[in-house]
Amino acid sequence: MDINSDDLNVFIAVVDSGTLSAAAAHLGQTSSGVSRALSRLEEKLSCTLLTRTTRRMILTEEGHLLLEKARAILAAMDEAEESIRIRRQQLAGRLRVDAASPFMLHCIVPHVAEFREKYPDITLELTSHDQIIDLLEHRIDIAIRHGALPDSSLHARALSTSARHLLASPAYLERHGRPTNIAALTRHQLLGFTNYEAGNIWPIRHKNGETLSITPTLFASSGETLRQLALQDLGIVCLADYMTRDDIAAGRLIKILPNANNGVHQAIHAVYYRNTQLSRRISCFLEFLHKKL
Repeated sequence: MDINSDDLNVFIAVVDSGTLSAAAAHLGQTSSGVSRALSRLEEKLSCTLLTRTTRRMILTEEGHLLLEKARAILAAMDEAEESIRIRRQQLAGRLRVDAASPFMLHCIVPHVAEFREKYPDITLELTSHDQIIDLLEHRIDIAIRHGALPDSSLHARALSTSARHLLASPAYLERHGRPTNIAALTRHQLLGFTNYEAGNIWPIRHKNGETLSITPTLFASSGETLRQLALQDLGIVCLADYMTRDDIAAGRLIKILPNANNGVHQAIHAVYYRNTQLSRRISCFLEFLHKKL
């Protein structure tokens, strides 16, 4: 039996991606190539790792066991490689960074070219999840989180803060009128988040408190999607300043009830597991990003 790291990478990619085609896209291979690699691995192990149906793939008991071991083996290989580089005082290797798509697009992507120029031997792998994910399961080194952090074994570093504004397009306000008080909001189309209740608690002072919980009339899982919906004149949205600053300056979006905003800024943290082998890559990326923010 001669299982290698490529076999394990294909297996993990299929499990994490959920489909052969998604795994193939992630690995830069064809679906048929991924299918053959998975079949070869099962042949080497003389067992079935995944039960395939027309809609999904389900891990067998052997598949669960191999997945756990495979993640540990590949992590150990990464650490071994990084140990040698650290000994040679080189900042090199793979760094996996995850952030919600708006933060990724507006706060990380614009600076990637400069980071690559400064640290050419660090290979960035950027992913976007609009919900909180498990760092170990997705093999993420750094994740960007917004708002209050729950207690966990993760280490955290404060990167910045961001104001949030109620916004709507000029065309929407021309058709539906501009709300002049809190009560008037209930008569408008409100754009909000699915699976992110904190995003539907708006920073608006009123007689009963400092925040306002809204019931959206149109939902989306991504802040970037909500931004686009607002730009398409579909309602009032509450979004972070870092992703709407240019829209506000250009007049594409207009602030709603600015005097009622409670002025509280949302904290932005980077979270990660402290790993001696990764610490220098993590530190250099966080220092770089902190300066940019």
